[in-house]
Amino acid sequence: MGLFTDEDLTNNAKGKVMASRKVFLLPGDGIGPEATAEVTKIINWMNEALGSGFEVEEGLVGGTAYDAHGEAISDGDMEKALAADAVLFGAVGGPKWDDVPYEARPEAGLLRLRKDMELFANLRPAICYPALADSSSLRKDVVEGLDILIVRELTGGVYFGEPKTITDLGNGQKRAVDTQVYDTFEIERIAGVAFEMARTRDNRVCSMEKRNVMKSGVLWNEVVSATHKDKYSDVELDHMLADAGGMQLVRWPKQFDVIVTDNLFGDMLSDVAAMLTGSLGMLPSASLGAPDPVTGARKAMYEPVHGSAPDIAGQGIANPIAMIASFAMMLRYSFNMVAEADQVEKAIANVLDTGKRTGDIWSEGCEKITTAEMGDAILAELQSLAA
Repeated sequence: MGLFTDEDLTNNAKGKVMASRKVFLLPGDGIGPEATAEVTKIINWMNEALGSGFEVEEGLVGGTAYDAHGEAISDGDMEKALAADAVLFGAVGGPKWDDVPYEARPEAGLLRLRKDMELFANLRPAICYPALADSSSLRKDVVEGLDILIVRELTGGVYFGEPKTITDLGNGQKRAVDTQVYDTFEIERIAGVAFEMARTRDNRVCSMEKRNVMKSGVLWNEVVSATHKDKYSDVELDHMLADAGGMQLVRWPKQFDVIVTDNLFGDMLSDVAAMLTGSLGMLPSASLGAPDPVTGARKAMYEPVHGSAPDIAGQGIANPIAMIASFAMMLRYSFNMVAEADQVEKAIANVLDTGKRTGDIWSEGCEKITTAEMGDAILAELQSLAA
């Protein structure tokens, strides 16, 4: 089970190995289709103007898949995801499917993708664009210049641990059990990703767990420390209890560079970090598997941190930036298109500098625009940068 190297992090798939650029698009539910439509505009332009050669196929996931197939993702679409070079995922869920069987709930499609594709490393950057420093609920001096990365373990822990049951005890009583399980190798490989990512940044890692009350936290702490001592002693390592970490993320987030944590805490802490930047609609993520021992390529899925936001779905007001930034991460990590990824990210920043805003990040004096208008503005800026 190879860990990432500095070179591997920016050269996931070598051109001599990858014959095509196959992208499997799963828009999902709620605002997912609206956001992915803006990425499709960029992909179409890159194919036409730059000859990028993306082959895009679209499938169903979440509630839309349940409506069509009675399950959160069909076996056929799962096979397509496994065959693709990268999966671009929108969002799943909504009140329409609150009463479907637990095994078929929209979120089960996302969990199956992560499990079957063996995507163990979730990278969630939290970056505060200068133009949005006033949009955060925190003071400008607390968030301006924020650039942290949360590395979340994605295939273990309480989300997948067994037993996972609800038992009827009689007399109107039930007992629910979820099991937090981690093996040494799972902690070693996610710690390795965090340390190697830190080497490309400010060379600092903070590991977060709950060793004071959880045996899994004790093991997590021991294995991260041992991995650091064995292979990454050049990287600065700190440990912090996860609840204290949540508090410190709000108190002074710029103290962190890379945070590594388990599946459950990573889920919560990354949402806290997202809101520091002003909106969940701003932040992308990448979920990566281990590199293939022969080709060096790895399974990968890219998705915005925000959810399906059913309350605003269909209104044309959703923020597509997180989805577009997720596409930029796909360019970087799955296709080694580093220059193109940089340009997409720069186009986002430049548009924000002009004062254009979707409603979630709008403030007095800015121009409020729709989902499609934001996508068009970013595409126009990208075209200008490429000229």
